[in-house]
Amino acid sequence: MPKKILVVDDKAEIRKLLKSYFTQEGFEVVTAADGQEALFVARHEKPDLVLLDLMMPNLNGYDFLRRFSRESATPVIVLTAKVEESDKVLGLELGADDYVIKPFSPRELVARVRAVLRRVEKTQRQPPQLLRVGDITVDLEGHYVRVGERVVDLTPSEFALLSTLIGAPGRVFSRMELLERIQGTAYEGYERTIDVHIRNLRAKIEPDPSRPRYIETVYGAGYRFAPEERFA
Repeated sequence: MPKKILVVDDKAEIRKLLKSYFTQEGFEVVTAADGQEALFVARHEKPDLVLLDLMMPNLNGYDFLRRFSRESATPVIVLTAKVEESDKVLGLELGADDYVIKPFSPRELVARVRAVLRRVEKTQRQPPQLLRVGDITVDLEGHYVRVGERVVDLTPSEFALLSTLIGAPGRVFSRMELLERIQGTAYEGYERTIDVHIRNLRAKIEPDPSRPRYIETVYGAGYRFAPEERFA
């Protein structure tokens, strides 16, 4: 069964181009011209992934992300002509899994979509398993995280990132390694998005995000989950 992509862009020519290209690549494609229409289409069509423009009328991409991330774990790739780092960071903080800057190569975009979908499928196919370190519990089968007795809502990228780190306590992962783990491929120049995901993850699981107990920064190398013996 083909994967379904929701393309959200206020420019008809972009929607037409992407629908044509992704259809040729074997995807089913539905479209929306703004964030408000996208919420309606997403709720009824249940897409496997959303390609989202940020600057739209009625309900922009940021507002769509705020609402959509509260009701769905569907991965989102942001399409943006804005290149300021703050715009990229805000999109990731609101729940986007990746971003692509316009103008983009359709081939690269398809590759990025396939990478995100592979990562989601891999996570969903994990055998029944609980990962526990300290007060953190990650259920790979149920796809949920607990901090003590509190259930924490994570985006797909945050869940993949935490699963990777907690699965090997004490091991240092470079940013490129982590990017490959959560996306299936790693693109040079995008590894700093990991810093945003780590910051978001710390805000959700750390007792004091400014003094991390679980996810440690190893300067010049990357990140690691604190060794298990520290919590004995």
